[in-house]
Amino acid sequence: MKYGRVAGIDKPVSRLVQGCTGISSRELQYSFDLLDGVFALGCNAFDTAQIYGGGDSERTLGRWIRERGLGDKVVVITKGAHPNADRRRVTPFDIASDLHDSLARLKTGAIDLYLLHRDDPDVEVGPIIEALNEHLAAGRIRAFGGSNWTAERLAAANEYAAAHGLTGFAASSPNLSLAVPKEAPWGGCISISGPDGQADRNWYAQTQLPVFSWSSLAGGFWSGRFRRDNLATFSGYADELVVRCYCTQENFRRLDWAEKVAQEKGVSVAQVALAWLFRQPLNVFALTACRTPQEMADNVQALDLELPADVPE
Repeated sequence: MKYGRVAGIDKPVSRLVQGCTGISSRELQYSFDLLDGVFALGCNAFDTAQIYGGGDSERTLGRWIRERGLGDKVVVITKGAHPNADRRRVTPFDIASDLHDSLARLKTGAIDLYLLHRDDPDVEVGPIIEALNEHLAAGRIRAFGGSNWTAERLAAANEYAAAHGLTGFAASSPNLSLAVPKEAPWGGCISISGPDGQADRNWYAQTQLPVFSWSSLAGGFWSGRFRRDNLATFSGYADELVVRCYCTQENFRRLDWAEKVAQEKGVSVAQVALAWLFRQPLNVFALTACRTPQEMADNVQALDLELPADVPE
């Protein structure tokens, strides 16, 4: 495993982050076995959110941390201020409400990295920065950032913080993957993948703001299950999402390249896709929702995988 640093967090942060959408109190033994397994492989960072499983993901993660006595060894990342059917909810009131709910579920005392799950460009950055700094000063969070915020909004937020002697965003969580989404899988999502994301990637390369990439493996596009001639056979929410967002001719060309490299190097296509991510000149961390410890073990091997020169942008 390799590790990086996030300003405000006094622990190293594993470059591979275990996504916790799949853990629950209903499958407690499986969830604990999974978390135990990935932690044993050096993964000490875990990503959850206020909306995952109606809060059950946070409860399950927090229970595992307490029962294993790992509070000082793991990095807890959670997210709030997700929109509902009626409002975008990126306000000081909603941030505080969601944060207090997350703290009550996790029971970890403080949250290492608190991310705003979405942005609302109609809300000025000033009140958001002020509110997050209040929670920082109160010891509820150790660092904060934005998920699905544009580089322009992140820059504006951090410029406001610097001008007012406040702490700014310590991290960002957009989509970044070798597979370029043709549309956002969910409303309000931001991707910095592909040619259209080059300007944003340049900004991240210049600032070295930590990037926590969600869907870094494109929801399973690299599994080999999705081919040019079988897309009509898929059903089920997750598979249909991959077909809708990632199954383009451009991505199949990228898949052809990844399969060629994988065959030459004797590794999996997913490992090639992850190696591409870590080849970028960014301060990048990959969110991967591994279903088994073996998947995490495979991902760890990608950290040292060297790629040929003809890498797609």
